[in-house]
Amino acid sequence: MEHIVEKKTLFLCRTAVCTAVICGATMVIQIPIPLGYAHLGDSCILLVSLLFGWKTGAVAAGMGSALADILTGYPQWAVFTLVIKGIQGGMAGKLCHGRKTMSGMTAVGVSAAILEMAAGYAAGGAILSGSLAAGIASLPGLLLKGLLNLVIFYAAALILEKSGVYKTGAKTHENDA
Repeated sequence: MEHIVEKKTLFLCRTAVCTAVICGATMVIQIPIPLGYAHLGDSCILLVSLLFGWKTGAVAAGMGSALADILTGYPQWAVFTLVIKGIQGGMAGKLCHGRKTMSGMTAVGVSAAILEMAAGYAAGGAILSGSLAAGIASLPGLLLKGLLNLVIFYAAALILEKSGVYKTGAKTHENDA
C-alpha cells in the first residue's frame, strides 16, 4: 500500500513541477503571430514527455499551457489549448519516452506532436475567428514556432543525455507503464 501511495505522490509532484515549468516557458517570451503567440513552451512539453512519459506529458502540457493562456490574456484559447497540448504531450510521451534523443522514433514522435499542435491550433483558430482562411493563415507561424521549439528541444535533450541526467533505453521515470 505504501508503495502505491509513494508512486502516486511522486507522479503528482513531478507533474505539478512540470506543469509550472511549461506554464513559465510559455509565458516568458511571447511573440505575436496570427490568432495568438509563439513561445518556447513546446520545447518543454517535448522534453517533459521524453523524460517522464505520456501521462506526465499530457497532463503537464495541457494544464500548464492552458494556465498560461488564462494568465496572459488569451482565455478564449484555454479549452482548445488544454486539449491540443494534452494530445501533443501524450503523443510525444508515448512515442519518445525511454528512447535515445537522436533515434528515428524520437524524430517521428516529436515531429508528429508538433504537426498535431499546428493542425489543432489552425482548426481552433478557424472556429474562434469563424474563418477557415484565418485558421489556415496561422499555419506558417505555427509551423515556424514548432521548428524553433524542435531545435531547442534537441539541444536541451542532447545536453541532458550526454551529461547522464537522462538515461536512454530504460524507462526509469516511467509512471505510465
